[in-house]
Amino acid sequence: MTELPDGWTVESLSDVASWGSGGTPQAGHPAFYGGDIPWAVIGDLNEATVVETRASITDAGLAASSAKLVPEGAVLLAMYGSIGKLGIAGRPMATNQAIAFALPNDRVLGKYLFYYLMSQRHQLDAEGKGATQRNISQTILRPWPIPLPEGLDEQRRIVDILEDHLSRLDAAESGIGFSLARLVSLKERILSAGLLGETMPGPREPSELTDCGTDDGQLSDLPMGWTWRRLGEITSVAGGVTKDSKRQSDPAFVEVPYLRVANVQRGRLDLGKVTTIRVPASKAKALRLLYGDVLMNEGGDRDKLARGWVWEGQVEDCIHQNHVFRARIVDGAIEPKLLSWSANTIGGRWAERNGKQSVNLASISLTKIRQMPVPVPPMGVQHELVKQLEDQLQACDRLTGSLIEARARAATLRRSLLAAAFSGRLTGGATDMEMVEEMAGV
Repeated sequence: MTELPDGWTVESLSDVASWGSGGTPQAGHPAFYGGDIPWAVIGDLNEATVVETRASITDAGLAASSAKLVPEGAVLLAMYGSIGKLGIAGRPMATNQAIAFALPNDRVLGKYLFYYLMSQRHQLDAEGKGATQRNISQTILRPWPIPLPEGLDEQRRIVDILEDHLSRLDAAESGIGFSLARLVSLKERILSAGLLGETMPGPREPSELTDCGTDDGQLSDLPMGWTWRRLGEITSVAGGVTKDSKRQSDPAFVEVPYLRVANVQRGRLDLGKVTTIRVPASKAKALRLLYGDVLMNEGGDRDKLARGWVWEGQVEDCIHQNHVFRARIVDGAIEPKLLSWSANTIGGRWAERNGKQSVNLASISLTKIRQMPVPVPPMGVQHELVKQLEDQLQACDRLTGSLIEARARAATLRRSLLAAAFSGRLTGGATDMEMVEEMAGV
């Protein structure tokens, strides 16, 4: 631990608070749930004051379990999964067994303890054990050292200074998050405007597309010479291979790489982990991806239907699973990137309307996806349109990268600010952040 100012001591967490953990009433017992006692789980911890919880229990549930009622002001800390995630009880409540609670004594302010534990989250997480769900126990927490200044007034001064600095960082990070969300919307707007020719001069003509029983919505008018076409008119769309676990050892099968839904993201391919599958040689040949094929997802969350990107031959002899469609463009009817951008925006919204929803999964059939409307510019326009859109999207991506770097810098400053607070180096003066920036190396 860093050298501390005069008058500070190093104590243990058990010296400054009494510790315990909660419990869970028997599941499925209606008399135990839905009562007046808030019951916090890790998902309720919000790094701030916890007032509302997603579940509640009854007095009977409290009495029949190891759950305990903790008072307002108790510090709550996750011991499982998101180790070190924090909250402060904003009212009397109970918790489940994955949350440790600390009841500060007269030697420490609750907020001082809360912020100190926040400064220790990385170190606490490093102590986690377990293969399926990492966790720590109270045997780790109780002897954990905590630096204490002399007197509660000094603790209160440190908390006040810290909260002032943190509020500025919170505002900066909120602004960064807002800007990142706006950039996502801006990129979609850029694509929609370009794909529908909204920046093109000259007259526009009403859309004409033969009704095929799908919900096409109100198709936008397009510039003269542009047309709406069904996906199946300009591409050959195919589904992929279904894994047959029973026949994976068949000696007549060949082993090839194949793409899963996880590999096919909106506007990019994630090829960090490409698995293999054994299939008949004829199937491997029929499904082999070719440069310029457009990949679209068949299932997943409803807003991810038809998402995907263009295959550029990154993995030799690669095929695709049955939950990924392959659209192979016929006779150069449309630039692959234009088609994929369309599927990720206009077509994606169409797929949401025309897909099916089960309990946990949305999907769209091969027959249906072939009916997706696609705006097709004249061939002489397409290449220049792709270049214009790429330039605009790259500008957005550069700005996004700068914002992500700024967010990472703010997170580094936050960690250094907390470290400075609990080593007695915050003064409340104008030079505090200069010192914190030096500590952070930014």
